[in-house]
Amino acid sequence: MKKNLLMWDETLFRDPEVFEIDYLPEQFHYRDAQIRDLAFQIRPGMRGSRPLNTICRGLPGTGKTTSLKKVFAEVEEATRKLVPVYINCQIDNTRFAIFSQIYRKLSGHLPPASGTSFKQVFDAIARILRKDGLVLVVALDDANYLLYENEINRVLYTLLRSHEAHPGTRIGVITIISDMNVDLMGEVDSRVASVFRPTEIYFPPYSVEEVSGILQERVLQGLYPGVLKSDMLDLVVEQTMKSGDLRVGIDLLKRAALSAEHDARRSIERDDICRAYEVSRYLHLAHSLRTLKQEEKTLLEQIALISREDNEVTAGEVYRSLKETIPLGYTKFYEMVRKLDAMRLLNLHYRQGRGRTRLISLRYDPGRVLEHLQ
Repeated sequence: MKKNLLMWDETLFRDPEVFEIDYLPEQFHYRDAQIRDLAFQIRPGMRGSRPLNTICRGLPGTGKTTSLKKVFAEVEEATRKLVPVYINCQIDNTRFAIFSQIYRKLSGHLPPASGTSFKQVFDAIARILRKDGLVLVVALDDANYLLYENEINRVLYTLLRSHEAHPGTRIGVITIISDMNVDLMGEVDSRVASVFRPTEIYFPPYSVEEVSGILQERVLQGLYPGVLKSDMLDLVVEQTMKSGDLRVGIDLLKRAALSAEHDARRSIERDDICRAYEVSRYLHLAHSLRTLKQEEKTLLEQIALISREDNEVTAGEVYRSLKETIPLGYTKFYEMVRKLDAMRLLNLHYRQGRGRTRLISLRYDPGRVLEHLQ
């Protein structure tokens, strides 16, 4: 029996980095057409012109971010004249924060933390672009997070009309949308829409065969031979398809291997995978909660508490309950609800009757939401 147990200094992982969410694989399959389309949209920037504006649309875990990062890496290898800037809008979701990241990419450091206006940052970016003859392409990942408080219009208007305030600047924008219910062109105002005019690149869900191929490649790279048997891989694929998100499958592999390693076993068993899935399936919830402000967490907690009694609650009911906890105007409250809806944490819809009643329902089990908040 002992030969089937790990020694204290042994591990199941050949390369644990392979199972990190931000890992960029050398071989990236099944998205060749989308990568070609992205390269075509960016190509004018390689010649000194403005890149074409783009919307990358698809469900979470369909390769949008990885495809973009692969193209950006190739651009950085090929030229210094086109500067690609990747922005994670879950983290940087205000105009000042986004332009601070652009400034850091161009200058090597963030602007001063205090005493610096947005105009000063924007003017400094424009000066660098014109002085060095650079073209900029800005990728806004999870751009639907900018719908909160109309930030999307302020960001896109400034980027796309920068040449009006600073002649000679050339900036293209790529937006990544993971919520299929969001119509970005319907959300932006006419001043933005008239200059945005994006081409849409669709990322379809991976098929069972594609998910199996991707996960098998991660297993070959990241685990030692014999750690995951073929029938156990089939179970991981099944659980991944159930969640509809490839990232859940990758995280599941990591947690299942850690579980087997913890028990000093040399291979992953069914129980390891089932236990790991109960954590990995809430990957989006856990990541999203980390980006919320305290008042937004308080709002979500209040919705979860009320939802334990009733799956569908009215916005008015939530607002009255929340006001007992924190002082908040209804306009601010409703903007926060819209943000949580855009983040796919809850559903906001309407019931017709005497007027239109706003209804709120959580996309996750209330108990799980409360558990992750704590």
